[in-house]
Amino acid sequence: MDTGTYGYPKQGVKKIDPFYDVPEGVDIRGRYDEEFAKILTKDALKFVAELQREFRSHIRYALECRKEAKRRYNEGALPGFDPATRYIREGEWVCAPVPPAVADRKVEITGPVERKMVINALNSGAKVFMADFEDALSPSWENLMRGQVNLKDAVAGTITFNDKARNKVYKLNDQTAKLFVRPRGWHLPEAHIFIDGEPATGCLVDFGLYFYHNHAPFRQTQGAGFGPFFYLPKMEHSREAKIWNNVFERAEKMAGIERGSIRATVLIETLPAVFQMNEILYELRDHSVGLNCGRWDYIFSYVKTFQAHPDRLLPDRVLVGMTQHFMKSYSDLLIRTCHRRGVHAMGGMVCICDKFGRK
Repeated sequence: MDTGTYGYPKQGVKKIDPFYDVPEGVDIRGRYDEEFAKILTKDALKFVAELQREFRSHIRYALECRKEAKRRYNEGALPGFDPATRYIREGEWVCAPVPPAVADRKVEITGPVERKMVINALNSGAKVFMADFEDALSPSWENLMRGQVNLKDAVAGTITFNDKARNKVYKLNDQTAKLFVRPRGWHLPEAHIFIDGEPATGCLVDFGLYFYHNHAPFRQTQGAGFGPFFYLPKMEHSREAKIWNNVFERAEKMAGIERGSIRATVLIETLPAVFQMNEILYELRDHSVGLNCGRWDYIFSYVKTFQAHPDRLLPDRVLVGMTQHFMKSYSDLLIRTCHRRGVHAMGGMVCICDKFGRK
């Protein structure tokens, strides 16, 4: 039999057993695993496919707009505030109130969705753990799907890890950090899942599978704002936030939970997004709990945006801290914007180091 990647047959060739039970138009090209099959159910994949079909044209347009903006910057243009949305920046609107469930976020930590790491992070004593499908995770099929299994068990409270080398069993404490999940950015495809003949959008896979399998506990809560909770990375324009808002509303409707139950913090880690902070919050105003100000990705975005501007070179990145004028201006603007709109202004969170992961 002529097989494709990971032992799966190429299109037009009858599949071999075992294989995932997929809805029409969906093709799984990652290896089969019984644990993964509990995540990649037909109904869950149908939900992801529905999100892909409904929003793919909007995503494609947003990414084309990114390319066009980059072309302008390379030709000498500078990012700036959009005159067309001045009414949003000058308006006196506020976001939905920050819910009690995430009112205290004094200490946040982040790390990959590796099983022992998830347990240690949730037990760490921090207020929030951001489980990361993005920067902290190599997006291999194994890592992504195992991460979904781990988070499903974590939400259920049943996650354990038996470290045979240390003769130690890890499990959750009675009190744990609030779980936020960071999917990948809009620009990253998922090469192992094809929908209607094209790779799925990575963040819709990350969000869709996690939400589908874990929304049930939140249905039991009273009122909006009880989650699930997310961190949204790498945005460059409010049109991308609008897509996320529509995805959230679509997911809430599917799950039968109240509008505004899903809440998200947006990472302002690109230079163009700094000039869109009010607009991003406005688009997500029923689902937002704040903005996050980082360092490394923002420096990278600055370099990328101004790569054709020889007058805007930076020194070695280790010399560029948050006290530099352009970095301080960025963080000060984020703080003022969030306080004006009634949501949290977050700084860079603590990363879980290798030592902590071996604890």
